Amino acid sequence: MNSTSLQHLNGETCIICDKEKETGIHLYTSFICVECEQNITNTQTSDPKYQYYLEKLRRVKNPPLYS
Repeated sequence: MNSTSLQHLNGETCIICDKEKETGIHLYTSFICVECEQNITNTQTSDPKYQYYLEKLRRVKNPPLYS
């Protein structure tokens, strides 16, 4: 069994809450769980949590483009 299979069996670590979750989305090579995705999309820009989410999302990096 390869490491990719293990990730799907055990879940993946969310870059926002740092918890292992089963379902979510991938942004490039980063994983965001469903709960955090919903929190991000429902947070107003005036809410102090908005800045927290921005800081966490800065951890998402574009993967290098190989030609």
